[in-house]
Amino acid sequence: MIETKPAVNSLVLYKIRPARVVGVDDKIEIELAGSKNKRVRPKDLSLLHPGPLHRLTDLTPLSGEIQEAWELLAGSETDLQELAELIFDDYTPATAWAAWELVAEGLYFEGSPQQVRARKAEQVAADRAAQAAKAAEQQAWEGFLQRLDRGSLAEEDRDRLREVEMLALGQRENSRILRQLGHQESRENAHRLLVKVGYWERVFNPYPGRFGLSLKDPEVELPELPEEARRDLTGLPAFAIDDQDNQDPDDALSLDGDRIWVHVADVAALVPPGTSADLEARARGANLYLPERIVPMLPPTLTERLGLGLQSVSPALSVSFRLAADGMPEDVEVSASLVRVQRLSYDEVDRRLDEAPFRQLSELGRRFRQRRQAAGAIGLELPEVMVRVHAGKVVVRPLPRLGSREMVTDCMLMAGEAVARFAEERGLAVPFAGQPAPETKDCPADLAGMYAFRRQLKPSQLSTQPEPHAGLGLARYTRATSPLRRYSDLLAHQQLRAWLAGRAPLDADELSQRLAVAETAGAGVRRAERLSNQHWKLVYLQQNPDWRGDGVVVDLKDGRGVVLIPELALETRLRFPNGASLNDQKRLVLREVDLPDLTVRFRVRG
Repeated sequence: MIETKPAVNSLVLYKIRPARVVGVDDKIEIELAGSKNKRVRPKDLSLLHPGPLHRLTDLTPLSGEIQEAWELLAGSETDLQELAELIFDDYTPATAWAAWELVAEGLYFEGSPQQVRARKAEQVAADRAAQAAKAAEQQAWEGFLQRLDRGSLAEEDRDRLREVEMLALGQRENSRILRQLGHQESRENAHRLLVKVGYWERVFNPYPGRFGLSLKDPEVELPELPEEARRDLTGLPAFAIDDQDNQDPDDALSLDGDRIWVHVADVAALVPPGTSADLEARARGANLYLPERIVPMLPPTLTERLGLGLQSVSPALSVSFRLAADGMPEDVEVSASLVRVQRLSYDEVDRRLDEAPFRQLSELGRRFRQRRQAAGAIGLELPEVMVRVHAGKVVVRPLPRLGSREMVTDCMLMAGEAVARFAEERGLAVPFAGQPAPETKDCPADLAGMYAFRRQLKPSQLSTQPEPHAGLGLARYTRATSPLRRYSDLLAHQQLRAWLAGRAPLDADELSQRLAVAETAGAGVRRAERLSNQHWKLVYLQQNPDWRGDGVVVDLKDGRGVVLIPELALETRLRFPNGASLNDQKRLVLREVDLPDLTVRFRVRG
């Protein structure tokens, strides 16, 4: 701060910048490099040199004996004039400014123009080490960015890239690395970079991670099967019918005269409410079915012990009923049982549909289905496929409309209705499934019509009170045949077992709270499964770049439309410059796949 007014052409310090005094009255007019003159108060300035200074451009960089001056002063104090003379052998505006820059830098000297202190050796050493470390870090950072830009990766780079991975997985919203590389900070760009440099494999599936889903199998202790009375049904032929590669068979069918039996893996026998396994399954909500693997909600050892047909005799919770003439399940029984199950594939059973008991079960299924259809059940027949990854190769297999699959579906729905009636008649809270009716009841038969109809369907909801399920055409229904796969089914089994054993089941509020936790987790599982299937379908197209196939126009608006590819169960958007009509079949040729964006482009051939 200037105590008296400086003379014109003196050198002063204004904030952190050099200034030349050009006028003096009640205030001081100064010139700053690169800007208009300013009028300031004397107390806002510090005098560096009395001048004369005619041009600020005269303040050029200088070299001098900095080290020697610092060592000579060795912890003592001086002023700016003496410092300039020690370092530069002169005291001019240029040397005064150069000396002040050294003070402002703060490495060897510190203080004010009137009182400059030479810093202690240990302080200087510490700062020089810090500066060297910072310079090394900056050099390493620049080398890291250069490697990323080239698409290469050193082992030491992996820790730095964790922030990019967290963005790619939706666990953070920004990335300094992407910003420094000039990329928009998006999950898709983070994905691209990780693949480009080899941090992720080209076909890496990010979607389970984006929904916070664990890819590790549960590790919880399981008890021994409790000693209890079980109905011996080992003499009754039972068949677990599923896809060829199914790994968790949890339901099987039997027919005893006119009585249908649906046997279900007795998971609740080993997973009662409140146990570690129960809490783990509830937190996961359901099995995670990915094309590349299955992540169970329960320990794999439980499936090995309870999966139907995996042991010579299996414990089960068996639901039996008769089907009335109108197709309604009646005379419902629920029993803890022992069953001997034979495992069969849908294809095997489809070839044996004219044999007992499959012929009778199919006939009963048709009666049941007719009743549901009369009640407005919705039968959408949109294409479905199974996507699997074997040794890095993606296989997409359309699911044919097999009579065996329809038979099993009918029997599982019968069991769900039977259990719902059984629980309702006894005032037993279970997760009832309901679905509101669509605005339009008649489901079209053409593909475009079914595609449009599906959009008005609302998702089914689980509740502790029975509500109509419009899609199934049932007044009451619960899912109770997949306790190895879905927590809501396990919850129904826990309630049934409590009732069978004479124990107090959960009340509706307790059930609802547990169901809410599982449904929240299950929603993430379903979204991750849907996007993972889409991901691997696009990988399949990348692995088959010459792909050609047929698509059906299912939606049109303003010359653009949605085309459904049945063999892939894949939707794509196309422009039709020459026009198109709903249900037109188009021959498609693959153009481009963008895996991080989860998009694919086709062109219409011919």
